[in-house]
Amino acid sequence: MASGSWYRLRLMPKPDAPLGAPAQPLTRTQWLICIIAAIGFAFDIYELLMMPVIQGRALAELLGVPEGSPEIRTWIGRIQLWSAQAGGFFGLIGGYLTDRFGRRRVLVWSILLYAFSALAAGFSTSVYMLLFFRCTTWIGVCVEFVAAVAWLAELFPDPRRREKVLGYTQAFSSLGGFLVTGASWLATAYAEHLPAIQGAHSAWRYTLISGVIPALPLLLIRPFLPESPAWREKREAGTLKRPSFLELFSPAYRRTTLVTALMFACSYGAAFGAIQLTPAAIVPGLTKADKDRALAEKAQIEERLKAIPDGSAEKQAALAQEREAVARLKQIAQAPNAIQFWQELGGLLGRFTLAFLAVRIVSRRSLLRVFQAPGLVIVPLVFLFPARMDLDLLKVGIFLAGFFTVAPFSFWGNYLPRVYPLHLRGTGESFAANVGGRMVGGAATFFTANLVVPYVISPLAPDASPSSQTALGAALVALLVYAVGSAACFFLPEPKGDQLPE
Repeated sequence: MASGSWYRLRLMPKPDAPLGAPAQPLTRTQWLICIIAAIGFAFDIYELLMMPVIQGRALAELLGVPEGSPEIRTWIGRIQLWSAQAGGFFGLIGGYLTDRFGRRRVLVWSILLYAFSALAAGFSTSVYMLLFFRCTTWIGVCVEFVAAVAWLAELFPDPRRREKVLGYTQAFSSLGGFLVTGASWLATAYAEHLPAIQGAHSAWRYTLISGVIPALPLLLIRPFLPESPAWREKREAGTLKRPSFLELFSPAYRRTTLVTALMFACSYGAAFGAIQLTPAAIVPGLTKADKDRALAEKAQIEERLKAIPDGSAEKQAALAQEREAVARLKQIAQAPNAIQFWQELGGLLGRFTLAFLAVRIVSRRSLLRVFQAPGLVIVPLVFLFPARMDLDLLKVGIFLAGFFTVAPFSFWGNYLPRVYPLHLRGTGESFAANVGGRMVGGAATFFTANLVVPYVISPLAPDASPSSQTALGAALVALLVYAVGSAACFFLPEPKGDQLPE
């Protein structure tokens, strides 16, 4: 027996209990699969959310302009737009390859791509180099998500267990947001102790480079996990149909394809057209006055120190005041990380709430409306008021925005495998997630920053600060995408039965 066949047999998960039979405990291999899947989902988001955390500082350095400048807002939109387009286009191809060549093989190559793209981005010498490696990072993540969802759904055929596994493993996606926030915080706090890159100790570079670390355990373990049994059996029997993009628009799947793509676009539109603009384009405006005071105080102290004799008590007191001013500046620099933390906390709770409700609410439309209806009201209000007025109140608001906006991402991972047959599963999921979500919804950052704010908000509120204008634009975009998504939900097809279609 070939060695490759040996590990496939040894690691093949036992079939779930028949429908209606008592649920059997997960086997050791099934637990390993769930753990690796949770880690994979977490670090997908880790890679994507690096930019919202570091983009203000990174672009300020690469462009040579102050943080909060309109040029930064413009480049945030450009990087997000082209990253999303590249990720969506090649992610769509990746979904097709997942159906043609297997879930596991595509998973491994996609992890390699996004891990080493994140590493290379940390050494960027220009904004265009950063843009290129953010595009390749997105490509890897977009392919990995589709392959992982199809792989996981097919490894757990029991409907109730599949819903739980998909729901709870995807919930760990929000853990990736916590981890990247923590990585950014550590990089900001200890950057001066790390080796210089491009002649400086820039925290954003170390945060990007950290993206290669979490991929290592995935690369070591995932190649030895089993391929999807259903896909492999059909492939070996010669009965696996070839996937087809045109089949997505056949009468049997047209409505599903169009509605899921539109609603996925709305989910991403709320996240990237509003929430992910907050750390880099909105928070600096709320902290500007405090930062200016701390900088002015630090400059005054430094001027006084020049005239004070060394070793005197007055000198020691002035040095202590300088340290306090520096500490305040560091605390202010951590404000974007704090906002990201509260948003991720809300998203994590939202994902776990959806996982809990997914096996208790039969109607998929009703499950989605639990989050859509409150979000339609709450999320625009967060950007209309707290995001323009008060940093502490914004922490509460961004928590709620994360709760209602992030949870539906887990919904799609549960829903999509149930509406496409095996040979079309990766392709169908990829069209919704990558064309609808990444290419259309991911462009919402560009739409908000480069179209809504300069051409709609600025003429209406010309005296508002750039960060306040961005918040108003985010409120308008959030209201629009939530309204469209809520209307489209009425046309969302309910899956036919609990079993995955063959």
